[in-house]
Parts: sequence; C-alpha cells; structure tokens
Amino acid sequence: MSLSDMTSNDETRVLTRLQGLCAKAEYCSHDIYLKALKALNGDREAAERVVSSLVEDKFVDDLRYASAFAREKSSLTGWGSVKISFMLRGKGISDAVIKEALSSVEPEKASMKLRKMAQEKYRVLKEDPECRLKLLKALLSRGYGYDEIAPVVEEVLKGQ
Repeated sequence: MSLSDMTSNDETRVLTRLQGLCAKAEYCSHDIYLKALKALNGDREAAERVVSSLVEDKFVDDLRYASAFAREKSSLTGWGSVKISFMLRGKGISDAVIKEALSSVEPEKASMKLRKMAQEKYRVLKEDPECRLKLLKALLSRGYGYDEIAPVVEEVLKGQ
C-alpha cells in the first residue's frame, strides 16, 4: 500500500467520522478543521480537503452554525450581541456572517430577556449603595451594549 493510498484511506475514514458528528450537531468550519487536523495527525492539506468536502456537501455551514449559536445564546443564556459576536469571531466566523446570524435573533425576546435579567439582578442589589453601577456592570458582562442597557437600568430603578 502506497503512502498516497494510506492518506486517502485516512482522509476517507476521518471524513466519514466527521460526517456522523455533523449529522448530530452543528459545527463551524473552524471547529471541524481542528478535529480533522487532530485526527489526521497535523496534515493541514488533508484536513482542508476534508473540511472542503463537508462544506460542499452541506454538513458544515458557518451561517447555519452562527445563526443557531446566536439564537441559543440570546434566548437561553441571555447573552447580548456584543458577546455573541466576540465568541463567533473567536471561531473564525466572518463579520458578514455574524451580522446575518445576529439578524436571526428576535429583538423582542432578547429585550424581554434583558429586562428580566435586570429585574432579577436589581432584587439582589437593591439595598447596595452602588446598585446602579453594579447593575450596569452585570449587564455589560452579559454582552449587551451600554446604549442598550442604560434605558433598561433606569426603567428598573424607577419602577422599583
């Protein structure tokens, strides 16, 4: 068996395994590339061919992954667009894809989640003399922009 046959067999084996993974869950091309690279013992060219095949066959789609990630993190985890964008950039997703993925987040649900988090945090902090500052910091750390949270914080402080 020649080396090229062995590489081809390794690539096929890795491709098949990664197709199974991608059929069960969403992955971005960067994550799949890292898995392929590890499975192929650092052979970058082979890993790129495997990822290209997965993308071509629609097993991997960065927009589909980013949209699912954005919706999940917004609705379940309560992350804001700043944190979601940062995390997706860390996975090698382009800014254009991130922008499109963030448009899949329902603004009404995200706004309700932000208000709910602000109210819950206020209940814990209401006796603290630095309540406003700590409330702002808490919401900023969740990945919301200041312009987005300032009115919500004021509303919560006035309403309570």
